[in-house]
Amino acid sequence: MNRYEAGRWLVVVIGLSVTLRVATVLMMGNQVAALPGIHDQVSYDALARRLLDGHGFTFASDWWPTTTPDTPTAFWSFLYVLYLAGVYAIAGVHPLAARLVQALVAGVLGPWLAWRLGRRVAGDGVGLAAAGITAVYIYFIYYSAALMTEAFFILAVLWALDRTMVLAEWPSRGVALQLGLALGAAVLLRQLILAFVPCLLLWLVWQWRGRVRLGTLLTPLVVIGALIAPWTVRNYLAFGRFVLLNTNAGYAFFWANHPIYGTDFPGLLPPDGPTYQDLIPPEVRGLDEAAMERELLRRGIGFVLEDPGRYLLLSLSKTREYFKFWPSPESGLVSNVSRTLSFGLFLPFMVYGLVRAAHHWRRWSLLYLFVAVYTLIHLLSWALVRYRLPVDAVLIVFAAVAVRELAARVVGLQGAGRA
Repeated sequence: MNRYEAGRWLVVVIGLSVTLRVATVLMMGNQVAALPGIHDQVSYDALARRLLDGHGFTFASDWWPTTTPDTPTAFWSFLYVLYLAGVYAIAGVHPLAARLVQALVAGVLGPWLAWRLGRRVAGDGVGLAAAGITAVYIYFIYYSAALMTEAFFILAVLWALDRTMVLAEWPSRGVALQLGLALGAAVLLRQLILAFVPCLLLWLVWQWRGRVRLGTLLTPLVVIGALIAPWTVRNYLAFGRFVLLNTNAGYAFFWANHPIYGTDFPGLLPPDGPTYQDLIPPEVRGLDEAAMERELLRRGIGFVLEDPGRYLLLSLSKTREYFKFWPSPESGLVSNVSRTLSFGLFLPFMVYGLVRAAHHWRRWSLLYLFVAVYTLIHLLSWALVRYRLPVDAVLIVFAAVAVRELAARVVGLQGAGRA
């Protein structure tokens, strides 16, 4: 397949991708409901409406996790709230409009970025297969219509990986600036990605044969810092203390490693037991959001130090929830279908690709690194299926190797049959 043919097929794939996502948007409609796996969209919608009404980043009533009415919150992505508020300001408060914009952006850029990554590591055929899988991957279709950070965050991650590969071959301040913008967008959508940034920069140094190009390395860090700084200032003015960006890390680490689980992580607390708020000690509940987050992080680290063995076993048990691909009785129809016909369907292809690509491991090393590090981060903190989706986006490139080989064999057999 030449580059022109690949380009034509890519247009077809992108058309299919957009069609599937727009159809899902129309099914979700103009309402914001607590649907399976996307309950957070209720919070983002509420924050965007409050921001438009001049109340800043606050809620009108008691809100998850412990935010009281009319008090500042930094728990949610500021960038995504601004996106929603911006669409609402232009089109009116119509969630359908925000869904459509998001679906169009994700529908076009998702397959395109997957194609770019696949082409870089294994050629046009693998790139096109990666784009095709991305277009029909049910999880991505579903979350493209949800008013949450997932769709944009995945795009930012893929963009950052693509720019990093380019920077490894052609170090320049321009590409480094683009990398900084990609990483900065990802950080503003989900700050956890900051833990991967040092690994990414070390990978670049390794690709440069140990030569440290200080200016090129510092450029992304400066851009990230410049994008975070306004929110750090805002948080200090709101809480009277240093909060780098968001306040969710302490809550997540505390809840994810609480002794109530023992050594078996259930994913979510059962409905007939204590709630997450019930687990917060009474003496902590009077603190503001930022102070409580810091205290909960301290106590979460205390859980680890008190019993490192339990923490290790608990972290290992999270692999079951993180890599779940089978239907389960505690999940609804939407969750079971999405899980089985996306990750479950393509997992064998992903595994084959992970093994097959090892023959050219250096070319694929950045993708291996992201999958390993991002997975480890979540196993050591909070591991849910939707937190794995950025890893799925990268594993799809590995799956494309298997799909490409399978397609070539089918075509070969058909040719042999006609002969």
